[in-house]
Amino acid sequence: MNKPERIVTDEVLYEVKDHVATITLNAPDRMNTISGPMLGALAQALVDAEADREVRCIILTGAGRAFCAGLDLRAQTQGKGLEIGGGAGAVSTDIDLRNTPPTVLHAMNKPVICAINGGVAGYGADTALGCDIRLMAKSAKFALSFVKRGILPESGGTWLLPRMLGWSKAAEIFFTGRTLTAEQCLEQGLVSEVVPDAELMPRAMALALEIAANAPLAVQAAKRMMRMGLSEPFNEHVHHVYLQLLPMMRTEDAREGMLAFVEKRAPKFKGR
Repeated sequence: MNKPERIVTDEVLYEVKDHVATITLNAPDRMNTISGPMLGALAQALVDAEADREVRCIILTGAGRAFCAGLDLRAQTQGKGLEIGGGAGAVSTDIDLRNTPPTVLHAMNKPVICAINGGVAGYGADTALGCDIRLMAKSAKFALSFVKRGILPESGGTWLLPRMLGWSKAAEIFFTGRTLTAEQCLEQGLVSEVVPDAELMPRAMALALEIAANAPLAVQAAKRMMRMGLSEPFNEHVHHVYLQLLPMMRTEDAREGMLAFVEKRAPKFKGR
């Protein structure tokens, strides 16, 4: 089912077509740097995609020459960003992160593809790492340069990167703050594919459509189990997998998948 493009804000665009939601960071004049209001809009777009039964896969990308160059420092100085550099009275240990993009991304069951169209740094780098699959344009660069700014990855990067690359590679990237080319990202395992710039969105859409053609409940359960498996023992994990599998075997999609295999035809999944 196709749905017309709608705007969450003028800085975060949202479109659903053929079971794929495309979320676009749309502040190209400042390289899609994130302000406070933009954070809220991005989180809401992700929540909307997760809640929409028509959506089976999400693509997250940016407009212009950058995916996201980090926090909007102009907004920071105007009091519209995250609190940094304040006095002792501005410091709080009670921070509500339940509806921030990194937390929402980590809790999502639907697969998220990050199409890294250009430069990515800081908060944008953590956001890209929080997606399930990363595709990168050949000209794009990836900067985890937090230590060069006197800060640390605040939005999940220190949890994600060691699990992706192992401790040694993650430590070298974080401690040096180097900027990596697309080919270096591919070599390190930060991204799945590097494609010519003009082919990035067609490739991301082709992959999203391939995922969306599968049984959505099964795809979402697989992601849920992968996430749980990061922090639980093997025997406990297998137990949880069976608890997911048994009710899934009674779904219409499971029956359709088996019938389609026997009848040698493409399945038509309904998500129920």
